[in-house]
Amino acid sequence: MPLVNRFADLLPEITEWRRDLHEHPELLFDVHRTAGVVADKLREFGCDEVVEGIGRTGVVGIINGKNSSSDNVIGLRADMDALPIHETSGVEHASTTDGKMHACGHDGHTAMLLGAAKYLCETRNFNGRVAVIFQPAEEGGGGGDEMVKEGMMDRFNIKEVYGMHNWPGMDIGKFAIRSGPLMAAADQFDITVTGKGGHAAAPHKGIDPTVIASQLMLSLQSIVSRNVDPLENAVVSVTSFNTDTISYNVIPQSVAIKGTVRTLSSEVRDMVKARMETLVEHTAKAMDATATFEYHYGYPVSVNAEAQTDFAAGVAQKVSGPANVETNVAPVMGAEDFSYMLNARPGAFIFMGNGDTALLHHPDYDFNDEAIPHGCSYWVQLVEEAMPA
Repeated sequence: MPLVNRFADLLPEITEWRRDLHEHPELLFDVHRTAGVVADKLREFGCDEVVEGIGRTGVVGIINGKNSSSDNVIGLRADMDALPIHETSGVEHASTTDGKMHACGHDGHTAMLLGAAKYLCETRNFNGRVAVIFQPAEEGGGGGDEMVKEGMMDRFNIKEVYGMHNWPGMDIGKFAIRSGPLMAAADQFDITVTGKGGHAAAPHKGIDPTVIASQLMLSLQSIVSRNVDPLENAVVSVTSFNTDTISYNVIPQSVAIKGTVRTLSSEVRDMVKARMETLVEHTAKAMDATATFEYHYGYPVSVNAEAQTDFAAGVAQKVSGPANVETNVAPVMGAEDFSYMLNARPGAFIFMGNGDTALLHHPDYDFNDEAIPHGCSYWVQLVEEAMPA
């Protein structure tokens, strides 16, 4: 079963929706315009139920199939929020709001799911119900977590949940997926090293926190190289190093370090945290300084369920052909808050080719509208295959 022909007809309309969303980006939970557009269109399509305000500004539309009394309910999720980036793409539909842009393609994700919803409302060629989920605050706000905590899965009796993300550098029409961990957990840490400031000409009279913090920063890299099993995955990155002075001739009193930890298993995640804590405490102590360490757990690992992954891969193969679907793609150390939904229900997250475009989170990025028929077809055929009429 190839691309759904109807999406060739709908492509100009869906593209128009996508570009309108791109022109009006909104951040985190403040996606009121976007959510309003989504809700209005779902009602216009004839969704049987449209619920707003889930997870603060999330929207869920329910589409009944030919036999809506069936206990089969599948959730399809798209994210709606943009990023705090100044756009430099130069496209005609570029952001009209300075400092905000859709640099990750969530405008495309939303438009494709709207396109699929329109088609499913027209045809109803399935037994059961579909929950189309439009989520705020994927980019660091944990909107998926908020929607799950508000009882979305139980409220709509969702049994399985599926997500999709565009992937620059992968050809249009190609898909990639894997069973098990697909995207990493993303945590943050804050370290403050406190010594004894003084004159830069007399370092022996103080306790220089820059030297201690530098030693600590290098020591943190040994966790991955010497404590993590080489067959496991982990990243420890220091991304900020700041002193409490800007003078050339003053040894500061303290240094603040910030960074991120990425892991693909809870065991490695906990081990890295414990090892960091030990290094911080004892490195500072060995040099007569003090240090504080704060570890902030972020998005968990995105884990695809085996049965749902096999099913999703099979659907993608029917859309694009077996040669265009990678079924054992390497895990990605970026994070996704779809992980919260996968923790609540079995499901699968898949990557879809965006062609030769700028990378995600780059100011020149733009979602490739040529991908729309492929994403819409994937959603529709997943529903019709999972719940055949």
